[in-house]
Amino acid sequence: MAAFAPKPILFCTFLLLLHALPQSRAALDTHYYDKTCPQAEKIIFQTVYNASMHDPKVPARILRMFFHDCFIRGCDASLLLDSTPGNQAEKDGPPNISVRSFYVIDEAKTKLEAACPHIVSCADIIGIAARDVVTMSRGPYWTVLKGRKDGRVSRANETINLPAPTFNVSQLIQSFAKRGLGVKELVALSGGHTLGFSHCSSFEARLRNFSPVHDVDPTMDSEFALKLRKQCPKPNRDHSAGELLDSTSSIFDNDYYKRLIGGKGVFGSDQALFGDFRTKRTVESFAKDQSLFFKEFAASMVKLGNVGVIENGEVRVNCRVVN
Repeated sequence: MAAFAPKPILFCTFLLLLHALPQSRAALDTHYYDKTCPQAEKIIFQTVYNASMHDPKVPARILRMFFHDCFIRGCDASLLLDSTPGNQAEKDGPPNISVRSFYVIDEAKTKLEAACPHIVSCADIIGIAARDVVTMSRGPYWTVLKGRKDGRVSRANETINLPAPTFNVSQLIQSFAKRGLGVKELVALSGGHTLGFSHCSSFEARLRNFSPVHDVDPTMDSEFALKLRKQCPKPNRDHSAGELLDSTSSIFDNDYYKRLIGGKGVFGSDQALFGDFRTKRTVESFAKDQSLFFKEFAASMVKLGNVGVIENGEVRVNCRVVN
């Protein structure tokens, strides 16, 4: 992966559920911790920044963590809970096996408990950290609404509801709609793939025996397909093999959309956004205007952060276990 290139800033400032996750009725507030833990965001920022300096994969992993948490039971940090002898938790569900860097959230939580015990929820830590990794990667800044509570339930079998990299646009639209998110939010949040990497297993079906008519997915650029076939041979004994989701994978920018227009989307679900009339125009707009993408991504992250926020949760002392 390319070296992490943070932007110097001053600290001042991915599925179908049986029932739709409601938008939050809980009262979230930008100033929620101003009196009870005024240093909360600074502590989280510094923890995430230091971790990113040591491991350039951290930004993509934290952003993915936020998506995967919010898309199951809402933004309640249920993804952080460890499995127990009687329950397999979300983090051990098949789509989440590759979610990493939980230690960053653990470290931030430890520091917050020392500074202001029992105040800052794990759910809010993820939300703030997700914003910070985007901003540090030269992406937009937005004000995070705070006051989420942590959930007490985490089930691995519910991860089947996360969007698959093989989804078509109709499936994606339906999935996002279940969470009160529209087509614009779908395309904007998909741009989070500007940070990240995928192992071969998530896209190799596009490279061989794609259909009775086409060996390779015809929506994929032929030279790009040849490159991926070499990186992901059959049989593949290198379990770490894969491809960056964006040619500037350490920088949050609009290159992801430019690659979709060029037929170089890694996931079938990503490339489908350019091939469907319902999403194509937005892809083209974001590819042309990075500032527009930044604006819509930030607004969509705020909206996603409001999905399924609970009122009767808790503030965990340890993000891995319920109190």
